[in-house]
Amino acid sequence: MDSVGSGSRGGPLPPEADGSASAISDSEGCREVDAGSEEGVTSRFQAERLVHYEVVHRTAHRLRVRIPLLKVDEDYSHVLCRLVKELEGVESVRCQPLAQSLIVEYTRGTVAAEQSETECHLFIAIQQAHQINLLEGVSTPEKAPVSEQGVDLVARLGLPAAGLLLGFGAMMGVPLPSLVVGGIILAATRPVYDRAMTALFKNGELAIDLLDALAITLHTLEGNFFAPALMLGMVEGGEAIRDLTARSSERASLDLLSCLGTEAIVERSGQEVKIPIDQVVVGDRVVVYPGDQIPVDGTVLRGSGLVDQCKLTGESIPVVCGVGDDVFASTILVDGHLCIQTERIGVETRAGIIANLMREAPVYDTRVSNFATKLANQLVAPTLLASAVVGTVSGDVSRAISILTLDVGTGIRISVPTTILSALTYAARHGVLIRTGRTIEQLAAVDAIVFDKTGTLTEGRAGVTDIHVLLPALSSGEVLSLAASAEQGLTHPVAEAIIRHAKDQGVALLPCEAWEYHVGLGVEAQIRGQQVWVGSHRLMAQRGIDLGELHRCYPDLEAGSHSLVYVALGETLAGVILYSDPIRAESPAVVQSLQAQGIEVYVLSGDEARVVRAVSQTLGIPQERVYAESFPERKVEVVKALHDGGKTVAFCGDGINDSAALAYADVSISFAGASGIARETADVVLMEDRLTQLETAIAIAWQAIDIVNQNIALVMLPNVGAVLAGVFLAINPVLAILINNGSAILAELNGLRPLMGPTGLPDWLQPRSKVSLLRSLAVTAEAGGVAPAVEENRAPAISPILVNTEAKPGSWARQARPLGAIAPHAPAPRSIPLPESLIQKDLAARLGVSPQTLSRRKRQSTFAQWSRTRDPGRVAWRYAQQEQIFHPVLADTLLFRAGQERDPVSRSGHHSSGDLAASG
Repeated sequence: MDSVGSGSRGGPLPPEADGSASAISDSEGCREVDAGSEEGVTSRFQAERLVHYEVVHRTAHRLRVRIPLLKVDEDYSHVLCRLVKELEGVESVRCQPLAQSLIVEYTRGTVAAEQSETECHLFIAIQQAHQINLLEGVSTPEKAPVSEQGVDLVARLGLPAAGLLLGFGAMMGVPLPSLVVGGIILAATRPVYDRAMTALFKNGELAIDLLDALAITLHTLEGNFFAPALMLGMVEGGEAIRDLTARSSERASLDLLSCLGTEAIVERSGQEVKIPIDQVVVGDRVVVYPGDQIPVDGTVLRGSGLVDQCKLTGESIPVVCGVGDDVFASTILVDGHLCIQTERIGVETRAGIIANLMREAPVYDTRVSNFATKLANQLVAPTLLASAVVGTVSGDVSRAISILTLDVGTGIRISVPTTILSALTYAARHGVLIRTGRTIEQLAAVDAIVFDKTGTLTEGRAGVTDIHVLLPALSSGEVLSLAASAEQGLTHPVAEAIIRHAKDQGVALLPCEAWEYHVGLGVEAQIRGQQVWVGSHRLMAQRGIDLGELHRCYPDLEAGSHSLVYVALGETLAGVILYSDPIRAESPAVVQSLQAQGIEVYVLSGDEARVVRAVSQTLGIPQERVYAESFPERKVEVVKALHDGGKTVAFCGDGINDSAALAYADVSISFAGASGIARETADVVLMEDRLTQLETAIAIAWQAIDIVNQNIALVMLPNVGAVLAGVFLAINPVLAILINNGSAILAELNGLRPLMGPTGLPDWLQPRSKVSLLRSLAVTAEAGGVAPAVEENRAPAISPILVNTEAKPGSWARQARPLGAIAPHAPAPRSIPLPESLIQKDLAARLGVSPQTLSRRKRQSTFAQWSRTRDPGRVAWRYAQQEQIFHPVLADTLLFRAGQERDPVSRSGHHSSGDLAASG
């Protein structure tokens, strides 16, 4: 009994002749159902009350069961392992969640009848384990401790909440001891004082916390309890929320080696012995069975098999490994049997090297509101001085305290985290997990996205693309039927793709009278009395089958991105089936959209150049941005080079081989179905595994940052104005609190807007962004029968010759291209005088940023859009590197494309429509 459900993973069996059965458990015991019968299929894969499982390999003393639930339910896997370990006749149990496998080894000497009874209980345990709670004593991996942030949240807000409640009661006339209420408020102020003193004595700067602490303390000493309690609650609440958005460095340094197993089977004195992985030494002979992860790097001594290296090298199709071939830790043996000579273990393996790269990756802990807080801190000293002067001159302490109350920091620290968390919440509701506020900030600034190919731009699985028929007597459906019938006993991904395609096309599968599998070559079957060969060109060559006619009919067949499966009838080639890892349906539109928005798109892949070239050409990605045969170290080099060149880099990948590059990127993006290490490292996880969600994430980030900027203005303008007025006029403390808290509440309410999403507002409330501008112009152009202006700058097709397999990062020459083009049917721009060209210091003052910020931004491809959003006259600016000066550009008449340069703008500041058209 070697197969269950959909076939055997442990060794191919002749269809219709294996006598295999599917073991299904029910409430009354254990019964057997024929795997090929309708009842078996229905019971296994359609009954929602059952846990899906499949016996995929069996030997005399070993059983491997594939259970998809193991991968997604950690508690289930622990309970199941505990239950199976307690079964009589079971020697050991290994659970491999990533491979969805449970490996059971029986006690030596167990008779077949006892094994059958044990298996019956095993199948019952599989069905019932998810209904059993973890009992005391069940061994489970150590759970991550409750985050310090969670503990701090309760401790931080407990006293402020109590003080706010008591202060409100005192304001409403409830008789409360003033000493108790004031004492609680002052005690709750300690964290504020701690932050203020740390900033003062450790960092040597006056922080906004000093104003908060003084205002709360002086108000409390005056006997006004509600105002300081409210201020304290808002300050601490904002701090707690902001800390919850900070990125945990543990995710960035997640150990890749945790993806590997904890045990290995080695040969010692001619016997197979299972030992802990840390006891394996160089030179050991490690034995690997189907479904097991290879625990070491080494060379195959004997045996052969199919090894799935997708998560390490990016190859979408399992490779055949035989004697003399190198294999690597963390890859999975899909089929066959290997004995491996150990060459590298632990951190010395390729997987270990990737883990070290991740641990050494820089951890960016910037927060989206840091720049606003620094600006607020710069106003602390002037505010203290103004308060002291007013108090001294007027002799009115309340008036002096009122000025202290008018700080901009409180509103900013409340509204910014609210905006970010609103954006995170909206994104999560729509299938996009954005982990931190830092990610929102970086995602909005991204101007280069690097994609892995396999599983990111492509579907990550083999699929039949075409069928060519060589025998006139056969149709394409008959060729497909022969191939699928011969391969229906296999579980190779290509065989599964052919069988799946046959079922999709409604092609019937025929019984095999005889059948033999040749590892790495293909299958031989007897179907309706005829000999059928299905496999690679090597199999055809071994059997003396001529392929000349195929090459004459289809001379360019091997030039594309597809691979070939040959089908022969007798000694004649009947046809060829083309298969490939198909491009995701949404990939072309997503890539085109990103490029239209001025974001540079790069491709890094471990696949061969021919395949990567074809995929990139289909997607319209320029050849200088395509890198094939890239191992993890190479991907890190390219990402770092882009980052060092001033780019804000996002990396999108789904495999273990992508995890190091994900950690080094400014923003790392992965899928819910990606490898565990890639998913945990990623800043953004696309939960529905759709690339279109990347566009959603970027749009959400843009809107969030727009609202953050609005909130800063909402908070700063009234408070700064009130401070200036308070210097010359008496401001009632209640009025000061209303101004301060009112602006904060208004900003906080505005910060909830992301919950409505980028399209949840009337047009007049929508923030202006690159996306909406580009799309509206494109729609206008299409309605008028004219192609959008952005189409003029579409990336050229890839040359079939050049792919950067050896290009060095940092050697890319940026081509000068037009910055944009006038929108179709747009009215001719008026001759509006622009500001004069400015040096860096003057432009920084005009934009309201520091010279350092301007210096960092000026070479980025999004500088024109960024400067336009901050310029009081909505003027965009362009940096002329040779002149080291900034030139103005009338942005409203141009469709900007980030990263593109245009001819120098006239220093006179005047442009005619003809000049603009020529330069565009």
